[in-house]
Amino acid sequence: MTNSKILLPLRVPELGPSLGKLLALSGGTGTVPWLDPVRHKLVTRLIACGGEARRLAASGERSATVAAIGREIWKQAWDEAVGSAAELLVDRVESHLDAEAIAVRMGRRQRGRLRFTSREKRALTARLGAAGAELIPVLDELAASAERAVTASGLEPEAVRAWQDSLGMAGRRLEAAWMTLQRAVEEEVSKGIAKADSVATWRKPVWPVFAVGVIVVPAGAWFGLVLGGYVAAPPWLSHVWQMVFGA
Repeated sequence: MTNSKILLPLRVPELGPSLGKLLALSGGTGTVPWLDPVRHKLVTRLIACGGEARRLAASGERSATVAAIGREIWKQAWDEAVGSAAELLVDRVESHLDAEAIAVRMGRRQRGRLRFTSREKRALTARLGAAGAELIPVLDELAASAERAVTASGLEPEAVRAWQDSLGMAGRRLEAAWMTLQRAVEEEVSKGIAKADSVATWRKPVWPVFAVGVIVVPAGAWFGLVLGGYVAAPPWLSHVWQMVFGA
């Protein structure tokens, strides 16, 4: 009976093996190497949380241990990574659009219309965040298994193993989510390039030139005829002439 009340030690597994390609420190993890700083920050945060969890486990702080590497930690890390990826994507696309617009001498006001609105930025972040759809159920299971692991006694070793397995699964799903995120970013970049191509073909409208020509050319011809004496000058023109030239 005494042994059944002894709590099993919480051994926090190394996250590295389950994170897989996320641990690569070069641009070889995908076709969007400029996302590497985001990936590196994501991995560094989780590895650090794993280390903190092991420290707490060694001190016997069971609840703090599972919280240090729990559901909310993973979810916050993922959400921050998605937000950072969206910001980088917006900056790159807008810079490309702006360069194309300047090249074709598009006006500042028209260039401003090419920028992402707040609503478009939120929609973009939501689309990128959908890459983690399969991660969330695993994080829910991680939270449930953590509760059981905290109170696992010597007769419940499977509860601790389930929690450890959930951590490993979270790492693998995060890796998959990241790869999906990269593909989503590639698609958004393609959309931006297509928009930039349409900007590159933009030309200033010529209708103002025609509109001015329709007015100026006939007026100039009429005025020339008046000066040449071919057409009688109207009385108002004499008044204007006197006001301007004083004669």
